[in-house]
Amino acid sequence: MAIPSQIATGTVLYLIMGAVLLGLIFASRLTGRLSKDNAEIGNVVVVIATVSMWLFWFCAWMHQWHPLIRPIYEEK
Repeated sequence: MAIPSQIATGTVLYLIMGAVLLGLIFASRLTGRLSKDNAEIGNVVVVIATVSMWLFWFCAWMHQWHPLIRPIYEEK
C-alpha cells in the first residue's frame, strides 16, 4: 500500500517550514541577536512546535480520509 501523495506533500512542507525556522534561529545566533542559551531554547521550541503541528494536521487528515461515521441523509 502506497503512501498518499497528500501525506508526502504535507510532511515535506512541514519539514521545510521547520528547517526555515531553525535557519532563522541560526542566523539570529550568528548576528548576535540571540544569546547561545536563547538560541538553544528556540531550537527546542521550533522542533516541538513543528512536530506538534504536523501531528495535529496528520491526525485531522487521517480522520477525514476514511471516516468511520458517514452522514445519514433523511428524505422529506
